[in-house]
Amino acid sequence: MKNIKACLFDLDGVIVDTAKYHYIAWKELANELGFDFTLEDNEKLKGVSRMTSLDILLSIGGIELDEDKKLELATKKNDNYLQYILKMGPEEILPGTKEFLEVLRKEHIKIALGSASKNAMLILERLELTGYFDAIVDGTHVAKAKPDPEVFLQGAEKLGVAPTECVVFEDAEAGVEAALAGGMKCVGIGSSEVLGKAHLVVDGLHKMSIQKLGLLD
Repeated sequence: MKNIKACLFDLDGVIVDTAKYHYIAWKELANELGFDFTLEDNEKLKGVSRMTSLDILLSIGGIELDEDKKLELATKKNDNYLQYILKMGPEEILPGTKEFLEVLRKEHIKIALGSASKNAMLILERLELTGYFDAIVDGTHVAKAKPDPEVFLQGAEKLGVAPTECVVFEDAEAGVEAALAGGMKCVGIGSSEVLGKAHLVVDGLHKMSIQKLGLLD
């Protein structure tokens, strides 16, 4: 590897699938407010901040609330979500993730997390993956959400590498756009129809190898 010095990973959908727990927590909140919240509704919340997600949920239920009540409900949703997160374990790591992280370490390629989640540290601890990361940038460190590249640029800075020396792994269109806006290479995890702007698209980290990474060099 001449030019690739670091790999930066999104968390949800790349390393672990916590989307199901978000959905359950939002659905519980909606039911408490007297309406249903479907999987189709949940699609509207992907890659969206907690407060914006709440606004979307309330609009589905036709409910208007003041800001204090919104903050109370957003906190309640997160508390419910955390109850599920606290039960997570290494068995929920997505296939191939740990193996690929180990390959990167052997190749002396630096590793960072770039996630909008404010619970990223807790999730990594539950998965027993914290030790694999040289830097962690999460929702507690950034002011701007993806597709703004702030989270990845901070990761590169913490690793001490140039953005052009980084490859980002992302499962969301906004994340791919953030990587490209930051001047980084990007591997999309998921569908090429959605993530077509990425330099390479694979089904998951179980389909990645140091050889494929080298194609981006």
